[in-house]
Amino acid sequence: VMDEELSQSVKALCKKQQCTLFMFLLAAFQCLLHRYSGQTDIIVGCPISGRIDLKTENLIGMFVNTLPLRTDLSGNPTFLETLNRVRRTALDAYENQHAPFQKVVETLRPERTRGYLPLFQVMFALQNASTQDLELPGLEVQPFPVDKQTSMTDISLTLWDRPQSLSGWLEYDTALFHEKTIERLLHHFQILLASIVADPGRRISDLRLMDENEWN
Repeated sequence: VMDEELSQSVKALCKKQQCTLFMFLLAAFQCLLHRYSGQTDIIVGCPISGRIDLKTENLIGMFVNTLPLRTDLSGNPTFLETLNRVRRTALDAYENQHAPFQKVVETLRPERTRGYLPLFQVMFALQNASTQDLELPGLEVQPFPVDKQTSMTDISLTLWDRPQSLSGWLEYDTALFHEKTIERLLHHFQILLASIVADPGRRISDLRLMDENEWN
């Protein structure tokens, strides 16, 4: 659970920059991946509802598609420049969200490696759907937790947009990462967000990741 003050500051900056919360958090997450990996070509898979036809709104079923969103972080841009790159990429992807992910893979024919998803190994999702109980005539409905036991990707960050603060979890491949590493990554993500809020015009290499204890 993120600090309430930080969460509200992030939302206020989104409003000021006229971008969605999803675009802002994705840009920040990709900056974090860049700082951790040193890579400048960052591709993150993002689920999208897939209900682009009004006729599907009342249908029960799985319509989710996955969009691989690619951001070029070369040239050490400022965060605001990075945000603009993410915004353009996301809007272009939305225009083509009807293309099934599997069809994109078949068309691009990337080199396949057993045990890895093609095109990306990291996912990000922002959930903002209503959390009210589902009510159906003549039925009693309750959520059923599913323990998958396996991770589809190396890292998958899911955040929930709550009225008071952002919250979420990070699913990861335990063969690649220790629990302490993931805890530290999430801690660094919040420090990065605070650094962005304080000065979104800073170069991404200058944005702070570590707290005072780590510096010392």
